[in-house]
Formats: sequence, structure tokens, C-alpha cells
Amino acid sequence: MKKLAFLTILALIISSFTTSKKTEALIEKEIKTVFNIEKYSKQPIAVSKEINETLPIKIDDTNFFKIKNDDKITGYYYLGQAFGKADYFDFMVIFDKDLIVSKVKVLVYREDHGSEVGSKRWLNQFNGKKTTENLVYQKDIAAISGATISAKSITNEVNKLLKTVTILHNKKQL
Repeated sequence: MKKLAFLTILALIISSFTTSKKTEALIEKEIKTVFNIEKYSKQPIAVSKEINETLPIKIDDTNFFKIKNDDKITGYYYLGQAFGKADYFDFMVIFDKDLIVSKVKVLVYREDHGSEVGSKRWLNQFNGKKTTENLVYQKDIAAISGATISAKSITNEVNKLLKTVTILHNKKQL
């Protein structure tokens, strides 16, 4: 019984760090739409262990990427998770080449309630935000009735990401 529980937990952990083909297709569609491009390449952002220890969000080769088109940096994207009432949900943040938020998209929402957090209209509030901003839920970012926990969570995660990107930029990592 303990072995089965361990294997189940291990499978969940491993699956949370990989993206499905469906999720990859969503990511590709969003990047092509945001930047109005047909072809691009992505490169993981490499961060030294010393710098990574100082970041609010740990960066690895599975969550933060540089987007290139014709060998020029077009932008960046981050894959993250935020916590809803009972489970995590996956989201992405796309930055332009000047590190301004171009789009936030919920990729996978795993709960019955609170899915309003994935609404395009609500997520559009993040567009245009700069890395120097600190977003305050219910002030800068409107509340959502029925999705309070998820909305607060994604707002907090985007804030941590903005701080992380600021540090990486200041340390010449981006």
C-alpha cells in the first residue's frame, strides 16, 4: 500500500513538470498569435545556482524561455503554477522583448469552481504590466466572485515573476 501511494505521488510530481502535447499546442498558438509570427525557436533561460537561490521563483530549463524569430529575441515566456482552492492550475506569461507583459493565459484548470480566473477579459488586466510594478489584488487587479483564491494566487505568482524577471534583467541574465 505504501509503495502504491509513493508511486502515485511520484507520477504526479513528474507529470507536473512536463507539458502535454495539448498544452504545448496551446503555448505555440499563443506565442504565434501574440507576436504575429509563424516560425520561432525557444531556448531555456539558464540561471546560475547562486542567482537562482536569490529569486522569488526558481528558474530551470522547463519553465522560462527566450523566444527567437530570425535569430532575434522576440520575447520570453514563463510556465507556472498557482494554487486554487484544492489543486494547482497551470498558466503562462508572455513578455515582449522589453519585458512587458503581453499576455497571461491559464492553460490547465483542474477544479470545478473558480475557472473564471481563466477568462480572457479578467486576464487582460495583466497586459502591459512592467517588471517594476507590484500588483495589488482588488486594487490593480479586480476581484472575481467565486474565484477569489485562484485570482489572489495567480496575482501573487505574477508578482513573484515580475520580481524574478527584474532581478534576472539587473544581473544581465536576460
